[in-house]
Amino acid sequence: MTARLLVVDDEPSIRETFVLHFGSRYDVAVAADGAAALRAVSGFDPDLVITDVRMPGLSGLELLDALRAERTTTDVLIMTAHEDMATVIRAMKAGAYDYLVKPLDLDQVELVVERCLRDRAQRARAARLQAQAAAPYVLDQLVGRHPAMIAMYKLIGQVTDTRTSVLVRGETGTGKELIARAIHFNSALAAEPFVALNCTAVAESLLESELFGHVRGAFTGAVSDRRGRFELAGKGTLFLDEIGDTSPAFQSKLLRVLQEHEFAPVGGEKTRRTEARVIAATNRDLESAVRTGVFREDLYYRLRVVEIRVPPLRERRDDIAVLSGHFATRMGHELHMGAVSISSAALSALMAYDWPGNVRELENTIARAMVMARGGVIGEEHLMLEPTRRETPPDSPPRVNDSLEEMERAHVIRVLHTCRGNKRQTALRLGISRPTLDRMIEKYALQVEAVTTLDHDGNDA
Repeated sequence: MTARLLVVDDEPSIRETFVLHFGSRYDVAVAADGAAALRAVSGFDPDLVITDVRMPGLSGLELLDALRAERTTTDVLIMTAHEDMATVIRAMKAGAYDYLVKPLDLDQVELVVERCLRDRAQRARAARLQAQAAAPYVLDQLVGRHPAMIAMYKLIGQVTDTRTSVLVRGETGTGKELIARAIHFNSALAAEPFVALNCTAVAESLLESELFGHVRGAFTGAVSDRRGRFELAGKGTLFLDEIGDTSPAFQSKLLRVLQEHEFAPVGGEKTRRTEARVIAATNRDLESAVRTGVFREDLYYRLRVVEIRVPPLRERRDDIAVLSGHFATRMGHELHMGAVSISSAALSALMAYDWPGNVRELENTIARAMVMARGGVIGEEHLMLEPTRRETPPDSPPRVNDSLEEMERAHVIRVLHTCRGNKRQTALRLGISRPTLDRMIEKYALQVEAVTTLDHDGNDA
């Protein structure tokens, strides 16, 4: 949407200059005095009002006061003369965004207008994200009943009202940002901004500027000052995803911010304070990275004041059914589809799949299935899971945290694989009867490939 500018000045030449200079990029309206400006505001709904101070009738400062009382979201720029700095101070205290000095330098005016509109867009986006994020990320929305999840919920509750750094560990798709948002939006500073940055989504050369901001002329393309994520976060939370993939040079700069609670924009000399709490996340083995010198040990300990580990979905299979039902209910409401159920065959297939993409993959699978399904029931044919990933890899060793049931399932899979799906040979190797093996295959919803080999008696194996 094109930004709307309202220019208020009793000099026709000033009004005409703004229309000619900015009319091709913005919707520009003009008014000759403050009273006319107030009448224009209701119909034109400007994003930015640029007003002279000294005008007949309603002055620019009185116009500013009226706008601040009725339209707190409209930004105001004051135009004044060099010798009138007392008026500038009063205007800034009253809530003006910035000021312009007459005679006007149009290049300077253009920079201030662009900066104002850019900041306005950032504020609007932050407000939308805040409104969207505040509701869904309460602790009750973290779904899962596995003991590891229960322990994680308790830890989240313990750190919500602290300002300590938190390191969230987990595989891709486990919901690390969800955990960070749960911490922030259940804290006493939930009204403050939550600012997220994926460190791998920004070029290494721009990462420092993205976090700390830059001043005009700091590098090619830096045509104006820009605030970084630390400054945008204020007293809230800065979430740094994929922190394990950053360079040692960047890590040293981040370490200094965490130690000193201050930073300098790229190309700037004046330092700025930060009160933001940092929550970092990674799917990397940071301990190994520290040993090999890829990740700074001192930064590792600075970030890891509190560590939260998010278990992968394959290690909490009982939660698959709970999550699937949760997603189906939520999406059914969002898509106006009413109640949507999951068939037993589909649920068995969901339980058997290993979910390399974790919760994110499960959510996307349910969303796709709901689009494909008809009659309000999700069937196995609607899931479109990859057959090669339905079961634990046959050569996977037992995991220390696996339950006895999970180990048994994995062992049956390995033996079936070794016997090329031959159930008779599998039962012999396991030391169980064929009916017992069939019951185990049904219990664990295993996908057994058909075999063509015959046993010694000529019977199909």
